[in-house]
Amino acid sequence: MTKPEDMPTEYLENVQKVEQSEQDVIYQTYVSQSPEWHRKMTRQLLRKVDFHLLPCLILMYLLNFLDRNNLSQARLGTLEKDLKMEGTDYNLATSILFVGYLLMQLPSNLLLTRVRPSLLLGITMAIWGVISACQAATQSFTGLVLSRFFLVGSGAQEVDHADRIRSSWYTRQELSHRIAWFYAGSSLANAFGGLIGAGVLGNLDGAHNISGWRWLFIIEGCITVGISLISILFLPNYPATTSWLNETEKLYAQWRLIHDAGEADEAKSTNLREALWLVFSDKRIYLFILLQHSSLLSQNFQYFFPTIVQTLGYGNIETLLITAPVWIATFLVSLLVTWSSGRTNDRSLHIISLMLVSVVGCVICTATTNIGARFFGIMPMGAVSAYQIIIAWVANSFPRPLVKRSAAIATANMIGNTASIYGSYMWPSSSGPRYIAGGSATAGIALLVAILAFVIRMVHSRMNKRLDMAQDSSQVEDGGLEGRHTGIRYIL
Repeated sequence: MTKPEDMPTEYLENVQKVEQSEQDVIYQTYVSQSPEWHRKMTRQLLRKVDFHLLPCLILMYLLNFLDRNNLSQARLGTLEKDLKMEGTDYNLATSILFVGYLLMQLPSNLLLTRVRPSLLLGITMAIWGVISACQAATQSFTGLVLSRFFLVGSGAQEVDHADRIRSSWYTRQELSHRIAWFYAGSSLANAFGGLIGAGVLGNLDGAHNISGWRWLFIIEGCITVGISLISILFLPNYPATTSWLNETEKLYAQWRLIHDAGEADEAKSTNLREALWLVFSDKRIYLFILLQHSSLLSQNFQYFFPTIVQTLGYGNIETLLITAPVWIATFLVSLLVTWSSGRTNDRSLHIISLMLVSVVGCVICTATTNIGARFFGIMPMGAVSAYQIIIAWVANSFPRPLVKRSAAIATANMIGNTASIYGSYMWPSSSGPRYIAGGSATAGIALLVAILAFVIRMVHSRMNKRLDMAQDSSQVEDGGLEGRHTGIRYIL
């Protein structure tokens, strides 16, 4: 008997026909239901999904970012003195974080299409928590660099896995605000990080002959390990394979994705070469890669934020306490603008507006040493909030199939995060207190992000016009799965 792998083209075509037939059956089952029935089912389903999915993902990302960014709080302790760091050593310790991230990006994201998401996320979260705690044992700068390399190599993919899970449950309109809740975890992590750092450095420094920055790594790493065990039990997988949904809810969850983007997610994948071909044959990916790369570069100041705030003239503990309300304000602004983005179904105009705010802030910081003006200028809400909308825009723009979306988000994140490798050198301590070079470069990059958002808006607008013309000229017959594809329009 001929094996499927001996005739891959015919085999894949047969599988595609079967999956399309199954999706047609699911679609026809619910398409005739009344609007009231759909609203009731949507509310019922989203209550369950939000309850099981969002708290876990938000907490996971908060801890992920806390473990990645606690070096900025540790720096205000005796970290650099104890490890004999000098010059740009801190910049290297920051940038090396993302080398391991890049090496593991694509393999990890494609692994998600083969391994149960809740299990994969829980295990990797536990690994990064252990490595984070072990940073406390390092006795040299070399040891710190190695631990930082393996930290993100093991755990930063949590962010990308979460992107895939969310977009397997929510429609494009629902996705933006939920992504905001997730990425708001970074703002909360910075806020809590400042408070925890102030408490630990102020009260535990020297306890049991252990430096305060070492206690910081130990405490935050242990918390991460504990939460990882809980996440395995609570996190959902895909709509068709989640135990806490009844059969009607499972089918309706799939129907919503079919209705929104033409097909539901399947927990199956193709190989790496085919996934990359699907992504890179879509020329829009290059614009989105540049957009995400520039956006991440415009917010690299996060890893130096306590040091920048310290230029206002406050002590170490006071500086850490001051950072908390700044990040809480950023958290609230992020929720507001992403809710507005989802409600209006707009991405580009929101991004442009926020990045212009970032440009103004950077100009203020480099142009004056007035404490009040500089405190307003360092507010991170523009660039950070815009990035959360950009993440949603990438997932919205490559909706299905799952393997294409996985590869698209992974590729954009992978290349985007290279910005953090060299971007950390934009803020050397020697350029303080005004940081003219870093602030000026960040202002120019923020303006570039705004321009790219406008360009993508024009591209999507032109593509939507072509889809409208195709539908009006009846080039795609009505009804069935193909007919549903004509309803897809790219979000501007």
